[in-house]
Amino acid sequence: MIKNHIVYNPAVDWRFDFAKAEDSYVWDDKGKRYIDFSSGWNTTNLGWNHPEVRDAIIEQVKKNVYAPMWTMDPIQAEYAKALIDVFPQELDVVGRATGGTEANEMALKISRAVTGRKQIISFAHTYHGQSFGTLALGFIPDYVKAIAPLVPEFIQMEYPVTTLSHFLEKLEMHLKTEQVAAVFTEPGIITGWGSMLIAPKGYLSAVRALTQKYGTLLVVDEIGTGFSRTGKLFAIEHDQVVPDIVTLAKGISNGAGAMGAVVTKKKMVENYIGLFKPTSSAGWNPLVCGAALKTLEVHQRDKVWLEAARKGVIVKQLLQKELSGNPNMKNLRGWGLEIAFNISEDNRNGEDNSDLSTKIVEKCFSKGLHLADAGDAIVLMPPLTTPDTVLEEGVSILVDVIKKI
Repeated sequence: MIKNHIVYNPAVDWRFDFAKAEDSYVWDDKGKRYIDFSSGWNTTNLGWNHPEVRDAIIEQVKKNVYAPMWTMDPIQAEYAKALIDVFPQELDVVGRATGGTEANEMALKISRAVTGRKQIISFAHTYHGQSFGTLALGFIPDYVKAIAPLVPEFIQMEYPVTTLSHFLEKLEMHLKTEQVAAVFTEPGIITGWGSMLIAPKGYLSAVRALTQKYGTLLVVDEIGTGFSRTGKLFAIEHDQVVPDIVTLAKGISNGAGAMGAVVTKKKMVENYIGLFKPTSSAGWNPLVCGAALKTLEVHQRDKVWLEAARKGVIVKQLLQKELSGNPNMKNLRGWGLEIAFNISEDNRNGEDNSDLSTKIVEKCFSKGLHLADAGDAIVLMPPLTTPDTVLEEGVSILVDVIKKI
């Protein structure tokens, strides 16, 4: 669609004109307030327009607002050191990017340059960005048919959701060829496309073991899972796995500006930098670095991941209590405050799941609860700082709508 001279993705439902936002709430241009259960899809993890993050940008404005890519602003160096310090010691360098798509593209280039291989293994119906390379990682065929073909030599596997053994056998068959540069995955939970599938326990550890066995890199996309969303500062901590590359964006600056990062190993990449060419004219704008530095500080100081884990339990318990046995909720699942459930096929009245999910989202919106329309599932992603009482109010609206569908 086109609105106000801006071209919008028609797959993203237009629901309202955004006027302002604060903490756990957003307002439309009519002045109506909504409880937000979207966080801009895992972006405003610390709540909308966090005052400390906003103040950090104001302070940086007084110093410098841009640095060209061949130099370094002091705030960039300060943030790089702070970010590296919260990762395992093996991950000791970082590449600058303007967002998640660029970060994931850089990870793809590093993987090919370092290994000399071309194939990339990823998973169907996952989301890693909007470039040709990142769309090729997890594209839905109907979504890209008009712009196909994408990047060749990418292998899409089905994401494991029951047992690991059969999946690992198939994965090893691919890796045995020693043609695979990298396995590209989220850390055991899918945050894109709305499916929010969860792999069996031990998934990431098992994949790490196989990739090491065959000289394949492990790239973990933490763009949706990073910055406390899943109950850990970064979701790789759930399995204590050290990948070769971790990509970050979204919550990195709490929505205060476009920024991405590629965290990797100096020993691995230092002889290949000229081959993968980490260039970004606007990567790590000093204003956004100021916001990112404060964002990371708040996460660490307040141990936000612990609150995300605690609040996630509250939300799931409330849903289970109110909707257990209800035909319109099945497969309730989640990590931290990344929670989802599917709509049962047994009570659809001729509608497909995505139609019914959209109907639920629209009815919730009319009652003052803002959800992202995930299509195949109801996905709850509130700001991690949302007070318990507000979480309970939002869940109450959702439960009331579902009971009346």
